Amino acid sequence: MKKVGILGGTFDPLHIGHFIMADQSLFYGGLDEIWFMPAHIPPHKLGRKITPVHHRIEMVKRAIENEPQFRLCTIELERDGPSYTLDTVKELNSRYPNISFSFIIGGDMIEYLPNWYRIEELLSLIQFIGLVRPGYSLDNLTSKEKQIIKHVKMIPMPQLEISSTLIRQWVKEGRPLRHVVPNPVEQYIKENHLYED
Repeated sequence: MKKVGILGGTFDPLHIGHFIMADQSLFYGGLDEIWFMPAHIPPHKLGRKITPVHHRIEMVKRAIENEPQFRLCTIELERDGPSYTLDTVKELNSRYPNISFSFIIGGDMIEYLPNWYRIEELLSLIQFIGLVRPGYSLDNLTSKEKQIIKHVKMIPMPQLEISSTLIRQWVKEGRPLRHVVPNPVEQYIKENHLYED
């Protein structure tokens, strides 16, 4: 059975941190492929201005076109309203019964996981992979949170202080994006004047 890791995100824009997460998950998670899944309206980002979805899809497409183990998955964009992971996982399992899926989350989301929509049901449907940064500790969790976190396969993630928020700020400041986003993404941002205002 093929093992696929789902890396969801706004990808506004996709950057090298996402690629490192994908590579770490492939190696330590024993996965065959990573599917990059842009979110339509992430529940935790309601009210924030998000770049139109066609731009975010195109940036992902261009970034991964020469990466044979990376694919674009637009399943969350087929629904209206907020994207709940539970609905997405049910749809993935229904469409691809011969694939074993894992859902990849960054260290900043691990602590928040107990607050996810219907998390107990979600944990029964999919394996979670959590990328833990050096020095990151889960010692201060409640016993309920620890029960949920023990279902997450923890893998190491190098420390990297790069975020989509920071990259958008750099564009406003006119700073170069060389080495923080894939070259095709940097070119697309310039061509389409994204994040300039």
